[in-house]
Amino acid sequence: MIVPEYGLNDIVEMKKEHPCKTRSKIFKITRMGADIKIQCEGCGSIAMMPRSSFEKRLKRVIEHHEVEGK
Repeated sequence: MIVPEYGLNDIVEMKKEHPCKTRSKIFKITRMGADIKIQCEGCGSIAMMPRSSFEKRLKRVIEHHEVEGK
């Protein structure tokens, strides 16, 4: 499986929706390392998961955050 390029502050779509009232599949990456922290764009709650789990659950990158100076 090819994992799309993703980075800090990118907006991503996951395979399954968040169980909040908005049923959003859209998340923002807020921390990267061995674990990845994502924030639901619908309700604002935060989830943290290992990078391997994140890559399995990632569907696509919607928007890349541009880094200044590159």
